Amino acid sequence: MLFWRKIAAILTALTVFALVSCESAEEKISRKTASAQNAGSVSLAPDGMAIFRKNCVTCHGANGKLGLNGAKDISVSTLSIEDRVNIITNGKKLMTPFAAVLSPEEIQAVASYTQTLQEPSSNAESK
Repeated sequence: MLFWRKIAAILTALTVFALVSCESAEEKISRKTASAQNAGSVSLAPDGMAIFRKNCVTCHGANGKLGLNGAKDISVSTLSIEDRVNIITNGKKLMTPFAAVLSPEEIQAVASYTQTLQEPSSNAESK
């Protein structure tokens, strides 16, 4: 019985963590939108990190390494920005296409953000 209580507690904690992660990303977007409106800004560049956290973390993980449902490890990806935009837009294998979900500007922002998840190559570190 104790085992099942521990499993239930772990699952509850994971669920709360997932909800907090998504909520904080949406709050960040709302905060940026509100501050831009207060500043009188007409256009606001999308926040690639917030969009990634809202739409991509479930399979790729926050650091790009999760690999759930066959998701690729973004931290070792050598794809160009154009290839990343294409895959995010049109999907690939099990990955959902986001053309109907995100604007082209949001897709570009996510593609740019995914490049920040890349780890330095081990060859560069050893030299």
